[in-house]
Amino acid sequence: MSSRYITTEVEVDLSDFDTEDLLDELDSRGSLPADMPGDSKDLVEAIWLRRRNGKNYDDLVDKLIYNVTGHVI
Repeated sequence: MSSRYITTEVEVDLSDFDTEDLLDELDSRGSLPADMPGDSKDLVEAIWLRRRNGKNYDDLVDKLIYNVTGHVI
């Protein structure tokens, strides 16, 4: 038996879907972004600020890696 494929264009507005539907779809694809634990978002902000000002941010990157992975470098 042969297969037939039909291509169709559909116009969709993402506002037609609620947030839970979108998160469920991303989860089913394995594409759900990981939540940042603890103060990781604040660390990213501090890293960005130090980098922007030309200051060393290695210690903050180490903290971020530990917060996200639980492993020490």
